[in-house]
Amino acid sequence: MTASAAAASSSASSSPSVDRSARYCIVGAGPAGLAAARALGEAGIPFDVLERHGDVGGIWDPEHAGSPMYESAHFISSKTLSAFPGFPMPGDYPDYPGWRQILAYLRAFADRFGLREHVEFHAAVERVAPAGDGNGGWDVTLESGEWRRYRGVVLAVGHNYDPVLPVYPGRFDGEAYHSVSYRSADQLRGKRVLVVGGGNSGCDIACDAATGARRALISLRRGYHFLPKHVFGKPTDEFFRSGPELPTWLAQPLLTGLLRLLVGDLTRHGLRVPDHKVLESHPIMNTQLIHHLAHGDIAARPDVRELRGRRVRFADGSEEEVDTIIYATGYRASIPCVDTALLGDPTGSDLYLTIFPPAHRDLFVVGRFETDGGAYPVVTRQAELIAAVIRARESSPAAAARFDALARGPRPDLSHGVKYIDSPRHSIYVQYEAYGRAVGRVLEGLHR
Repeated sequence: MTASAAAASSSASSSPSVDRSARYCIVGAGPAGLAAARALGEAGIPFDVLERHGDVGGIWDPEHAGSPMYESAHFISSKTLSAFPGFPMPGDYPDYPGWRQILAYLRAFADRFGLREHVEFHAAVERVAPAGDGNGGWDVTLESGEWRRYRGVVLAVGHNYDPVLPVYPGRFDGEAYHSVSYRSADQLRGKRVLVVGGGNSGCDIACDAATGARRALISLRRGYHFLPKHVFGKPTDEFFRSGPELPTWLAQPLLTGLLRLLVGDLTRHGLRVPDHKVLESHPIMNTQLIHHLAHGDIAARPDVRELRGRRVRFADGSEEEVDTIIYATGYRASIPCVDTALLGDPTGSDLYLTIFPPAHRDLFVVGRFETDGGAYPVVTRQAELIAAVIRARESSPAAAARFDALARGPRPDLSHGVKYIDSPRHSIYVQYEAYGRAVGRVLEGLHR
């Protein structure tokens, strides 16, 4: 019997080995967990942070088991609009910091706000479940077998740890792995490499292959809109968010026209025409790939149809001989330490504002979303809202009742009118400004 099963079978009739029932438990000390720790600390709410690794940083530390970090990884949002509110990134950072700089920034954030003293390292959480004795609270079981009781739990585990691998007919006799295992271009040197997937990490790895592999290919199942990282000398997000906010029906054609001027006709480089409007999928911030396509350093191919030993057959009937396939095919937004039924719908669509499960008042989720802007301002607002809800339930019954009524009511539109493509990634997508406004309105209601 596993430690979690043992705890589950005994929770109704025995006491936890550690009683922390006056405190909240934050699971994870990555960016979302650190934001939650700062918010709860500033609100005077007692908490512990349980982190399975030996330092803070989450996915940005490649030494953490399961981290998807690779040498060429950078932010795709600018340093100015990506920082935690109240803690700007250093002025000497480039517009788009690399992973080492981001990791250093996260650790400086933890030090600046005294968060490390709340973190218990090498404390991997195996299971989170409602307390079984009917007195409320949450049972948290560690992989060590230790069983703790907490008042509530904030799940801040991220969603880039559970890789999705496609299944194709046939068999591949070469080397194949998910991009979560990719680290540097050294893995590609002298090989014929196929990268499957057109997200930002897939495009980064494809650019590594373009400069280091014997032959480089990228397989894309659809056409995408590629955005440059700078527009008229400014980081793209700063450029577009420095002016008035436009309605989607106007922003889409204006941006489409601008991309025609700045990027041009992508079909000249073997790419397909996008099957969706600009903004309807996660932005691909990588015109470096267009540069390599234009110079013949890499070739674009459509979706994979069949694996034939060392050969790969594509949807257009073409075939290529390949040594290595890297599947940059995304991740499931899973939270392995909790029964997904506790969160409502498995896609997470039942979570009010992507944070609050419908049936559990003291269970919260931070960072389980995708957006078209910097994530750290968003997780900060999520954490502030969690702290405000906890405080309202302790000291302001009227405000808590207003919040509970909102959480039970119709879900706000978090898309700003954008019709996102149908994919698992976009099932948890929120539009940056629309989401900020929605959270801000609820915060205002709690503070009235």
